Amino acid sequence: MAITEEPLALTSGETFAERPLGVLTRPQPKGTWRDWLSSVDHKKIGIMYGVAAMFFFLVGGAEALLIRTQLAFPDQGFLSAEVYNQIFTMHGVTMIFLFVMPLAAAFANYLIPLQIGARDVAFPRLNALSFWVWLSGAIFLNTSWIVGGGGADCGWFCYAPNSGVTFSPTNGVDFYAIGLLIAGIASLVSAVNLIVTVLNMRAPGMTLFRMPVLTWMLLVTQFLLAFALPVITVALFLLIFDRLFDSQFFDPAAGADPLLWQHLFWIFGHPEVYIIILPSFGIISEVIPAFSRKPIFGYTFMVFSGIAIGFMGWGVWAHHMFVSGIGPISVAAFSLATMFIAVPTGVKILNWLATMWGGQLRFTTAMLFAVGTVAMFTIGGLSGVTHSLAPADTQQTDTYYIVAHFHYVIFGGGVLGLFAGIYFWWPKVFGHFLNEKRGRLHFWSMLVGFNLTFGPMHVLGLQGMSRRIDTYSAGFGFEFWNLVSTIGSYLLGLSVLYFLYNVWRSKKEAVNLPAPGPDPWDARSLEWSVPSPTPEHNFDVIPVIESQDDWWFRKYSIEDDGSVVRVASVEEAAQKGDATGVHLPSPSFWPLVLAVGLPLIGYGLIFNLWLCVIGGLLTGGAMYAWALEPVDDPDAGHGHDDHGHDDHGDDDHGDDGHGDDDDPVAVAADSEGEA
Repeated sequence: MAITEEPLALTSGETFAERPLGVLTRPQPKGTWRDWLSSVDHKKIGIMYGVAAMFFFLVGGAEALLIRTQLAFPDQGFLSAEVYNQIFTMHGVTMIFLFVMPLAAAFANYLIPLQIGARDVAFPRLNALSFWVWLSGAIFLNTSWIVGGGGADCGWFCYAPNSGVTFSPTNGVDFYAIGLLIAGIASLVSAVNLIVTVLNMRAPGMTLFRMPVLTWMLLVTQFLLAFALPVITVALFLLIFDRLFDSQFFDPAAGADPLLWQHLFWIFGHPEVYIIILPSFGIISEVIPAFSRKPIFGYTFMVFSGIAIGFMGWGVWAHHMFVSGIGPISVAAFSLATMFIAVPTGVKILNWLATMWGGQLRFTTAMLFAVGTVAMFTIGGLSGVTHSLAPADTQQTDTYYIVAHFHYVIFGGGVLGLFAGIYFWWPKVFGHFLNEKRGRLHFWSMLVGFNLTFGPMHVLGLQGMSRRIDTYSAGFGFEFWNLVSTIGSYLLGLSVLYFLYNVWRSKKEAVNLPAPGPDPWDARSLEWSVPSPTPEHNFDVIPVIESQDDWWFRKYSIEDDGSVVRVASVEEAAQKGDATGVHLPSPSFWPLVLAVGLPLIGYGLIFNLWLCVIGGLLTGGAMYAWALEPVDDPDAGHGHDDHGHDDHGDDDHGDDGHGDDDDPVAVAADSEGEA
């Protein structure tokens, strides 16, 4: 099918904001339920991660509104203490493990291969497995409301001995532990897959220090996951054995130490903060240069500061435990480490500001969310530094000051940045824009609602309001700011619903609007060199990279006097080629079948061990069938016929003159099949 695009070269006197968008005629990608359930395409898997994460965002948000409704007024009986504890716990677990982490995984799955010039991830079927296993763990965790006697009630951190059978006699904590173990399998599989992809699948000339900052931050995140998840896995196994098999790993009466759980949890939990934050840092490091019309300031410093954050994040976990009795030497050491980790974070903030300084700023919705991320995370970081002072931390611990700090970091620094990425890459993923006017209203309502919700919590905490309480008495001065916080939470909830309305309405309006060209933002990285939405095979020709920001330099040159001159339109800059014979792996239902077996094993551990047998047989059978399944099945339907090409040509699997052995996706897919 022919592709037509308006010229993208700037005319005399024309500004970037005035340049017309390209008109792209392209068929819609296939989307039957079988295509989605069996897909091993990294782009479809990224989209599924994103959709599922947004669903759980609504679930976690509803739980948050219940919490704030309970605390709007003193002496409330809207929720019982028992139900409040369950909702409080499940809100935290849902937002962290079922929303922010998988939404970041959506960006990683979709964008990493595109940004490094690959056709897919190293192990496509393992990629599908990671999504289905995560989804099965998420569903399993939430079925505790139906068959487990309610949700877990020990806080998202589930400290011992509160997590023991004595204080949590229902099965909620069992679902918590097993559900997180299943989700952890998914994250670990994905981390290894993406690490291999970045290290082995880069296009020719794409050295590590030519990769976009986003790819770097996602790579550091995968290493954090690979090393942090085994720690929480050990802790969860110990908890399961204590609860289901009468072991005594956290029972002080048997000579055990409940602080063992805290150490294991926070050795995972503090790197987890950066697992959430670093993808957002990478996203805004792509958005800010695009809408400042400048390269990122201090690229090398940005990369190494991200690596430093990932490395130093392992040395600060015990600042969560300053009042647990770990001793003055430990407190002093972790106080210093907490101060030092602010340095690479400050470097990033200064570099973002320097990138914007003197730039031709264009405040699109994506740019607004990026700037909001910088501002809100700075507030969260400054309040976090106060915790490095042990006397101040002793006063602030277990108060709403901590709740405020935590949300300014996770929501202000993480979630706002992810929304910047949603607006930025939406036209690349779906082939149409999200409405900018509604997007700006979404941003301002979310920003105001966020600050109204969590800003007052700083005051409440300094006034002495304890966290994790289901109500409070009148006369302590907590009434006004709690009411303000509750009003803000409802505004925040409405902003999310308005975003979903924008998604729905923009989709309907896109039928009558010009489609965005491949590069509507005049961006800098490789994903903008391919059509929108992205073809199934990504690149007609694997690009050859000659510089950092290689795509931008295909469109522009810098003269001796420092002026920027456009040398090619998007169509002229894109590498030409015929994708006939591109080799892609076949779809498979076995990752989904394998994932279904894991919750059955979980139910068996809790209710009846015979279910473990059924789940084990299903899981083992799926592994066996997977191992015997042909990697390339000409009848499997994994072609991209919409483009008039055949994925399964046997004579030539690449447009660069290489056969199957030289196509990195082919080699990876074959290796996966042999494994």
